[in-house]
Amino acid sequence: MTATVPENRPRSRGALGVVVLIIAAAGVTAAWGIVSRDRTMAALSRETREMAVTTVAVTKPARGTASEDITLPGTVQAYTDAAIFARTSGYLKKRYADIGSHVKAGQMLAEIDTPELDQQLMQAKADLATAQANERLAKTTADRYTDLMKTDSVARQDLDNATGNYEAKKAATASAEANVKRLDELEKFKTIYAPFDGVITARNTDIGALIGSGSTAKELFHIASMNRLRIFVSVPQLYARSAQADTPADITVQELPGQKFPGRVARTAQSIDPGSRTLLIEIDLENPKGTILPGSFAQVHLKLPTSATTFRLPVNTLIFRSEGLRVAVVNNGVVSLVPITLGRDFGSTVEVVNGLTGTELVVVNPSDSLGEGQRVNVAAEPQQKRPNP
Repeated sequence: MTATVPENRPRSRGALGVVVLIIAAAGVTAAWGIVSRDRTMAALSRETREMAVTTVAVTKPARGTASEDITLPGTVQAYTDAAIFARTSGYLKKRYADIGSHVKAGQMLAEIDTPELDQQLMQAKADLATAQANERLAKTTADRYTDLMKTDSVARQDLDNATGNYEAKKAATASAEANVKRLDELEKFKTIYAPFDGVITARNTDIGALIGSGSTAKELFHIASMNRLRIFVSVPQLYARSAQADTPADITVQELPGQKFPGRVARTAQSIDPGSRTLLIEIDLENPKGTILPGSFAQVHLKLPTSATTFRLPVNTLIFRSEGLRVAVVNNGVVSLVPITLGRDFGSTVEVVNGLTGTELVVVNPSDSLGEGQRVNVAAEPQQKRPNP
């Protein structure tokens, strides 16, 4: 009997090949999908990390100038200013000046009627005449006793008494002469003169008014010299060492807008006032036409040289923390919080006197969360605008 071979074996082998190909294709597709997802996740992670790093704008500190222009309030006073008092008592007889009168040195301002002083002078002269008469009599007696002593006609004691009496009378005469001279000098004070050229800024008496002297004296006139002025300015301690004598200054007053009056620092107090922490300086200003009035308020513009290097930063770069004032400086993408010391405040900018070298990149508008060592991205175009002094 003959064996029969099945006819469907070749078909089974073909179907198996197809299945294998399908399985291989599915595996490749799955592998490609996994790799694609990994690449996508890696890109997403990288983008997320990049977005997590803060991007900041920065600016560089602007270097301060070699000199500082500062404006300070000043008080204008007359260079020479004096109150006029009487040295003798009486009644005002005449006056020759009033408020606003321009007077010259030695010009008569007023006359005082002094009846009591006149009587005292007359009495003093009479006392002097009496003392002189007693002195002459005592001298005659002493001379007589001296002659008698040569012949031993009088005792030595009598001569000594006569000589002593003469010396006493002589001293009394000298005292009377001194009293007359004193009253003569007081008589000269009956007339009041201007001590220097100036303007009468106050008159506190009038004809017939009682004039006192000593502890009861009252100011009669006030005179001020207008052709030269003193301006007193309190300079903050920060600029005290720069405000030296001969420093130029420009003075302006509100009632004369647009006009500047040149002056110079004449002297300083050489000491800081512990109450205000300021240095008092005095500026001399020529005022030949009397344009500026004493007592005025003035603005003094000083150009002071500075020895220390200063910088200026916008106010929006400052960070106020509990440990003190800081600025955020970026170095190789890493933030450092640098402590600084401020000088003057210019409004939109501030002066930094310590803590910076001028090469730093300072973060503008730093966030409250910005911390030490944090990584940041610097904006592609750093701010080129410098703070305006």
